[in-house]
Amino acid sequence: MSDLHLINMSDVEATAVQWLWYPYIPFGKLTIMQGDPGEGKTHLILAVTARLTKGEALPEAEPMPPANVIYQTAEDGLSDTIKPRLEMVGADCSRVLVIDESKDALSLSDERIREAIEQTHAKLLILDPLQAYLGANVDMHRANEIRPVFHKLGQVAEETGCAVVIIGHMNKGGGKSGYRRLGSIDITAAARSVLVVGKLPQDPNTRIMAHSKSNLAPAGASIAFELGDAFRFLGTSSITVDELLGFEQVKRSPMEEAKSLLLSMLSDGRQESKVIFEEAQLRGISERTVKTAKKELGIESIQEDKRWFFYPPKKSQGAK
Repeated sequence: MSDLHLINMSDVEATAVQWLWYPYIPFGKLTIMQGDPGEGKTHLILAVTARLTKGEALPEAEPMPPANVIYQTAEDGLSDTIKPRLEMVGADCSRVLVIDESKDALSLSDERIREAIEQTHAKLLILDPLQAYLGANVDMHRANEIRPVFHKLGQVAEETGCAVVIIGHMNKGGGKSGYRRLGSIDITAAARSVLVVGKLPQDPNTRIMAHSKSNLAPAGASIAFELGDAFRFLGTSSITVDELLGFEQVKRSPMEEAKSLLLSMLSDGRQESKVIFEEAQLRGISERTVKTAKKELGIESIQEDKRWFFYPPKKSQGAK
């Protein structure tokens, strides 16, 4: 007897896509966050984790109730790296769970993933990095081996409603962002959203998350963030994926130039406003633009001995 079963589309109820972070990370789907090693991918996803566990809004998004997160990492120690970073960004660590891999290594097709999501009601599952969770017999460059693995993980995401974010290191070849992928084209094809993280060419302390692929909504604006003594979101950026990866010359707006200048000049402490305005003028940035950038960054100015000084923006608590 045939196993054929046909679905009539008139019987399918249309539903709206739900979002953990619109339009970057959808619920019930696979998202890939990729970039070169050391570019800030882990710091960023842990900042996302922190805000989700505390019910705080992500940039350009609305807050949601606090939720559990499952975080799997094969590159960093839980006690000496991940826990301190979670505390640095202000996460509620009681809501961050890890599947114990001390006896059996986890893979993308492991049934423990579904069990953990269902048991914890997690809203976000993070696998960092992809290369460590493919499975011993899966070649990431072979489509016939990649497809069934990602199909199963995609089913788990859809059936549980959990957002799945896979962290990956990009290859070194290719000319455009779409070709610096993780392996087989089927990896990025399986994801509904692909995010690229990299350093801002002119300011390596500033990192950018750019939207490389978006199947479920218009691509979102690039998001800037700062790595230092603490993590801090800086707002949106006009930097594109190809600019970020060095394939096109970066063209920044005067506002972005002003913010970068302020953060750079205040990195070691207060600075006299007169000096800042003079430097801005030399770079073709108006005083009005500097003042607007100052306000958006939360920079305070204080008068001392008849001179005005700008002070570095206060480090936010947690991931704010």
